[in-house]
Amino acid sequence: MSAPISNVRPEPDQVLADIADYVLNYEVRSDLAYETARNCLIDTLGCGLEALEYPACRKLLGPARNSSLTRSRPRSTSAP
Repeated sequence: MSAPISNVRPEPDQVLADIADYVLNYEVRSDLAYETARNCLIDTLGCGLEALEYPACRKLLGPARNSSLTRSRPRSTSAP
């Protein structure tokens, strides 16, 4: 017989705990940090919208469709 599997989670490593505490508890006081984060967000959105101009990038997103319209179509009898 095999030994039962324990579902008790071990304590996290100290480095992981320190990183989590930093992320959760650090208070940003710098206006420059907020301005930099805002500029990064705007740049990311701009790059994403610009990428939609290229067919290869649009293809990665897949088809845009309304799920309510696709459900009302009859099934094809030739589909596997």
